Amino acid sequence: MEKLHKQTQPRARAGAVPGFAVRRVAADLLDGVLRRRRALDELLDSNSDFASLPERDRALARAMIATVLRRLGTLRSHVGSFLDRGLPAQAPRTETALLLGAAQILFLKVPDHAAVDLSVRLAQADRRADGFAGLINAVLRRVAREGAARLAGLDGSTLDTPEWLLTRWSATYGAATARAIAAANRNEPALDLTVKSDPQDWAEKLGGRVLPTYSLRVIASGAVSALPGFADGAWWVQDAGASLPAQLLGDIRGRRVADLCAAPGGKTAQLALAGAYVTAVDRARARLQRLRDNLVRLALSAEIVAADIEEWDAEPFDAVLLDAPCSSTGTIRRHPDVPWLKSAADIVKLAALQRRLLDRAVALTKPGGTLVYCTCSLEPEENEQVIADLLARRPNVRRAPLTAADLFGCADLITKAGDLRTLPCHFPDTDSRFAGIDGFYAARLLKDQ
Repeated sequence: MEKLHKQTQPRARAGAVPGFAVRRVAADLLDGVLRRRRALDELLDSNSDFASLPERDRALARAMIATVLRRLGTLRSHVGSFLDRGLPAQAPRTETALLLGAAQILFLKVPDHAAVDLSVRLAQADRRADGFAGLINAVLRRVAREGAARLAGLDGSTLDTPEWLLTRWSATYGAATARAIAAANRNEPALDLTVKSDPQDWAEKLGGRVLPTYSLRVIASGAVSALPGFADGAWWVQDAGASLPAQLLGDIRGRRVADLCAAPGGKTAQLALAGAYVTAVDRARARLQRLRDNLVRLALSAEIVAADIEEWDAEPFDAVLLDAPCSSTGTIRRHPDVPWLKSAADIVKLAALQRRLLDRAVALTKPGGTLVYCTCSLEPEENEQVIADLLARRPNVRRAPLTAADLFGCADLITKAGDLRTLPCHFPDTDSRFAGIDGFYAARLLKDQ
């Protein structure tokens, strides 16, 4: 181990150093996830320093944070191999600076000297971590010299997935598929769009590809709002997996449809575009505002209700879509903070909530109506077991098995029971940027007359 030493060069005022401000914001946000266990999207929405950054720096901050979270196990193992005594518990900013610096060197191709210098400055700007600036300098210089060779010897798919999750996925899907899911989660996903019409035409305009599900997949840089078609309301952002559950309701033109737990509104937009009279219900008022703004941009309409579904009542609907709150383990590609924030105990609590919400969804469905239950979880306790419990308790509800025709011919996305199941490792591609899909489960149910 290289000897710890204090920096002796004169310090420039940190805030005046190019590139420091964005790294300080990234460090604060990363600490919010890893130390305070807050969701990254929530932090990004509420952090005024992040909002004040130029668009280019916001993109860099997102890239640094996401890279650390996607490769957290690898980075911790890698950095730890250069430490004789471990990390100082009293100075958590030390690890944050090391993780951000190593991520820039190993994965983001930031020049070594810039990554090292700015990481050292992060420590120097923190009262508790200042005394470890020399340690950070020494470790990151070794990462720059020896990192690539050491990285090749690490099993990233295993390291970057918490053991409890990998064990669960192995039990549910088999060891090979579990590893494939873990590997897919390490890749930055492309941008998926649901287009109002003519996806092939928009694929040509945006340089993207039309997926088997008719979503459009593009490799975008910069602000989404700057892409052609955004201001005109020609499309909205929605993962291909998330677009499938609404399709399972079939022809809903002219029918009353409830979208429960509707925000941020991608499924609401699908239902409205299909000609339904949509009532979108969610308890989160801030997220409903985003839904409302999206509908205005898309020139689509829906009744919007801010309410807790467990307490809300209405005349029963012809069809109901319930996208239940869940552990979100199918969306780790897009939300790399999820595996580091969730636990097995969360799944138990969520399953109880899902059962209650599903009971309410049944009550809100007319006799003879259709109900689709879905989650973006990979865990059977939140999906198959919730449906099995409902069917055992409710003789007036039965499963309506899916066919390939319900899913654009994608028969491989249908389980033996007739439900939808997508996995992050589905839709492989030789170009990893175009591969993958969020993990979604959906069951279609009929309520008897």
